[in-house]
Amino acid sequence: MARKQFDLIVFDWDGTLMDSTATIVKSIQSAARDLGLPIPSRDAASHVIGLGLSEAMQKVLGPDVDPKYYPRMVERYRYHYLTKDHELTLFDGVPELLAELTQQGYFLAVATGKSRVGLNRALDAAKLLSTFHATRCADETFSKPHPAMLQELTRELGQDLRRTVMIGDTTHDLMMAQNAGSAGIAVEYGAHPVDQLHACRPVFSAKNVPELHAWLSANA
Repeated sequence: MARKQFDLIVFDWDGTLMDSTATIVKSIQSAARDLGLPIPSRDAASHVIGLGLSEAMQKVLGPDVDPKYYPRMVERYRYHYLTKDHELTLFDGVPELLAELTQQGYFLAVATGKSRVGLNRALDAAKLLSTFHATRCADETFSKPHPAMLQELTRELGQDLRRTVMIGDTTHDLMMAQNAGSAGIAVEYGAHPVDQLHACRPVFSAKNVPELHAWLSANA
């Protein structure tokens, strides 16, 4: 059966498939507290989710903080996150969504700000190691919103960027899709405010996983 719009569906991980936004925010805040630095607000910490870890720590600390703290923030963030990541779960409905897309024969991929080690650990814990045809992480290529992740995934899988859709909870995801010439779908239950997501003009914006599932079933 001919596809309606897309052959390749690319997902962000944190805040899109995995319910991890609150844990990431608390880990960033705890890292800053450990180092005696100004503690970022929830909004500030949420905004850097999706970027590569080093870039995220630099942005969240801002230009007034001595750069010597950047690697120490990364180390403390990892410490706090790793004490909690075993408690994280997929959003309700995600396993069913991925199972249906797999059954329908879509190419599935992940493009994430996580490290390769972090993503593999998360995929293993979620029992999704064999679900995705390809994955890209921020420590392997350019960080979002640079289009490299989508460009590399489509090349690896022999797909067309114009028939690829990126699904994510941040403006970084949606701007990456725009920069790559792909479509973008926003999910409103993650890190970035809805008005910022809508400003990126996604083809659809889902309030929850069931709404995303229904739209993909009818339109993808």
